[in-house]
Order: sequence, then C-alpha cells, then structure tokens
Amino acid sequence: MSKCPGLYFDIGKRAKDVLHKDYPNQPPIHFHYQIMDWNLDLSCQVDEIVPGLRSLCNFTLPDSGKLELQHLSNYTGITGCIGLIGNLERGYDPVANFSGLIGTDILSLGAKLAIDISTREFRKMNVGFSLNTPFLVASVTMHDRFDTVKASFYHEVNPLTKTALAAEVKHRISMNETGVTIGAQHALLPCTMVKARLDTYGKAGALLQQQFWQRICISMAGEIDFRATSILPKVGLSLALAP
Repeated sequence: MSKCPGLYFDIGKRAKDVLHKDYPNQPPIHFHYQIMDWNLDLSCQVDEIVPGLRSLCNFTLPDSGKLELQHLSNYTGITGCIGLIGNLERGYDPVANFSGLIGTDILSLGAKLAIDISTREFRKMNVGFSLNTPFLVASVTMHDRFDTVKASFYHEVNPLTKTALAAEVKHRISMNETGVTIGAQHALLPCTMVKARLDTYGKAGALLQQQFWQRICISMAGEIDFRATSILPKVGLSLALAP
C-alpha cells in the first residue's frame, strides 16, 4: 500500500471541497455580460511521463493559466509550476510556484512558495500540516506571509451516501479577526449531491449537483448575504465536461 502523502494542494482539500467547491465565486478577472459574470476553465493532465512524474495544464480564462509538473514518491510530493496571473492594473504577471510535502498518508507537513518573476518578490509563503485518520481529517495552514491561520476539519458520516461534515476556522492576526464556516454534503442519489454552508460573516449557501453518464456534471448554487443592504441571493451555474 502506498504511503504517499499527496501534494501540498491536498492539505485540507476534503474540507475545502465541502465548503467551497462549485459555489458561485468568480476569479478577480472574468467575463461580464449584462447581469452575468462568467469564466471558462480548461484543464489537461498527462500521467506517468516517467514513473512518478505527471504534468498538468490549467487555464481559467481570462484570469490565469499555468503549466505544472508533479512528482510523487512514497513519502514526498513535489510540484513546480510556471504561469500567468491576471492583474487589473498591469495585465498579467508571470509567476513561479514551488511546493513540497513530506510524510505519509496519515501525517504530513508541507510548504508553498510563489515568486513574481518580473519583480522577484514573494507573492506567497505558506506552510501546512495535515492529519488523516478514518474518523477525522484535520489540517492547519498559514497564509498571507504567516498573517492568516486556517484550521479545517472533515468527518465522513456515511461513505455510502457521501454524507460528510466540515468546518473551517480562519484567523487574521494583524486585524485580530476570526471567522468560522461550517457545512455539510449528502448524496440524495448516486449521481445527485446536495451541499449547504453557513459562516459567521452572515452568509449562507446551498448547492445542488447532478451528474450525467459520468462525463457531464451540472451544479446550481445560491448564496445570500444577510448583512448586505440588499439580501437578493447570488445564483451560480457551472457545467463540467470530461472526455
């Protein structure tokens, strides 16, 4: 049995999938038509270029794009990436990312660095820790040059119905501000998933996801901000196609 810890991206991934994945959040740069904001995601992965090495190409149009190499071994996961990130003032900034994870499939520790190639400045300096057990998946990460601390928790209630609970605690050190997000997911049918989340910022969201023929996935999500002057819900729709 492989003891590979995965990649740095996998730290807290299960909780992030429950709480954030497929909800209506647009990148900073996106297309706009009348009352609709939209973007296009394209990705391609090539496995086993050589044993343990794979490549990933991903574009989020018009916001960003990247080409990444990933190397996995029994106790490490290393990635190197070069790409472009949209800048509202300067167009696109070239960025290089490096991350590493060491440990096992139970316990792992990792770090991630992002460097702006044009200015030679660090854009990101993140570290993370993950604990994976059959009962609980927990992680602690530090972001924004160690100014933000996040702790996430994931518990699978019933694997047959993919029922799971997740929570995320986020603390901003410089502002002494703490926020909590809780959420859950449940598969009504083998191809139908529902999610819901609530946070201490006054936002509540729900999502319905339907899969067809294992190649088409449609997600409909809504979110309402009870603290906003207008409490009209934000509604999103996503379509995913797999070859």
